[in-house]
Amino acid sequence: MSRSVDRTRGPRRSSIGAPAPADDLVQRLEQLNEIGASLSGERDIDRLLETILSAAKTITRADGGTLYRVTDEQTLRFEIVRTSSLKYYLGGTTGESVPFYPIQLYKDGEPNHGMVAAYAALTGQTVNIADAYTAEGFDFSGTRAFDAKTGYRSKSFLTVPMKNHENEIIGVLQLINAADPATGEIVSFSSSDQRLAESLASQAAIALTNRMLINQLEQLFESFINMINSAIDEKSPYTGGHCQRVPVLTMLLAEAVNDTVDGPLHDFTMTDKDRYELKIAGLLHDCGKVTTPVHVVDKSTKLETIYDRVHLLDTRFEVLKRDLEIELLRDQQRLLEQGKRMEAAEAEKRYRDRLRTLDDDRSFLRACNIGGERMRDEDVERVRRISRYRWRDVAGHEADFLTDDEVTNLTIRAGTLTADERQIINHHIVATINMLEALPWPNHLTNVPEYAGGHHERMDGKGYPKGLTREQMSVQARCMGIADIFEALTAKDRPYKKGKTLSESLEILGKFRQNGHVDTDLFDVFVREKVYLRYAEMFLDPEQIDVVDESKIPGFAP
Repeated sequence: MSRSVDRTRGPRRSSIGAPAPADDLVQRLEQLNEIGASLSGERDIDRLLETILSAAKTITRADGGTLYRVTDEQTLRFEIVRTSSLKYYLGGTTGESVPFYPIQLYKDGEPNHGMVAAYAALTGQTVNIADAYTAEGFDFSGTRAFDAKTGYRSKSFLTVPMKNHENEIIGVLQLINAADPATGEIVSFSSSDQRLAESLASQAAIALTNRMLINQLEQLFESFINMINSAIDEKSPYTGGHCQRVPVLTMLLAEAVNDTVDGPLHDFTMTDKDRYELKIAGLLHDCGKVTTPVHVVDKSTKLETIYDRVHLLDTRFEVLKRDLEIELLRDQQRLLEQGKRMEAAEAEKRYRDRLRTLDDDRSFLRACNIGGERMRDEDVERVRRISRYRWRDVAGHEADFLTDDEVTNLTIRAGTLTADERQIINHHIVATINMLEALPWPNHLTNVPEYAGGHHERMDGKGYPKGLTREQMSVQARCMGIADIFEALTAKDRPYKKGKTLSESLEILGKFRQNGHVDTDLFDVFVREKVYLRYAEMFLDPEQIDVVDESKIPGFAP
């Protein structure tokens, strides 16, 4: 228990007031126990501070109160100010900041014992004052100014230091104007008031310190996650934006489902713990991409590895054209020497035709390399025919015009990835799951691997890596699956495509709904609650946000 200082007549130690009736004290002790339990469960710092002050006012029957926190600058910062009779509420969740200057703990290098709150913070002693207007030894000019301005009469004060488990003063709890339970008159704070307030201040200091430590650990953890995503971003700028946008869209959809009051998802609700868990899962959903080679992640054309090998084909075409020209000149010289001018002219015509064919073939291979359109069978066959052209490499050896690897890449039916490269890309989710399941998650984050690891599964069981069905997946994992797809469709920073418009993306997503790829109920919420539009306003370019006719979205009934 802290020492008590009575400054009613000057500095001396004493207890103020008569003991409270036993029944009343038991009731307030029960209140204190209940308050202690509630403090340990509060996650939000502002709400925690408000709970502390409100609880202190309740158990001491105080009309007003202030909660200060010690700052690194050696001041007491006003955090919460409450005066019930004036309906005067500042700080905390009110949104109204406290306009008072911080109280200096030291002035000119000397302890500021003239201010009662500073005295309590510096000495660790509780100060119990019967009447601020007659008390000696403290400066109450600010109190008198407040009273003059508001018409209030500040009388009894109980100022209690908040000391944590490491014996550090982290704040001060100040209560004003205790009320007599029988008459309602302003009276001094009793000895039981003081003991209860000191006990509460001790519990509150520990709860506040613990919450601040937890918040710091959570901030450290999130910073570490952001560092991983930044590493992915440095490795591939196309993936880094995805890692930031998918969590946002996931949370938008999950909140929309949480707000749903009817339909098959009406019983889905989220606590603050659930929200934080899903947020972390969203941030980590692609962490396995740190293992994916950058030349696969960023492969914007079919022939790209570290660089686009299409330029090697250009060189080979120039070699073929050079060899063709040399062959023409030799034939013309021979024919002209033999006086065969007509044959020489025909040789030049064949040369020109051959040049046009080579130029057409080069343009064709360049178009194939982009991977924008699905290849037809005849296009695949043409690539193979071109591959059989013969040319001499830099060593003078005769070789096929295209290597087997180049043929494999140029004949990719859709997109820019070969089957092996797509398998490498798909492996990132396996790596993600393995990485996340290896971590010792605390109880409130145990679902992170399941939420993060399910965004490539399908509702019909044809997804990867585990082939889960809808019934085997949580709502959160299914939300992330939709978010992952929609972000990819609309993303404007991919190396291999332009970002699609809203109507184009919703049409594709609607077809995914029809073929069992995404969750039908979540898709309906996504469209009906216009989650897509809220996301678009945050991340899409204006030209992508076109007018959406929801009646034309496949699988959606407005």
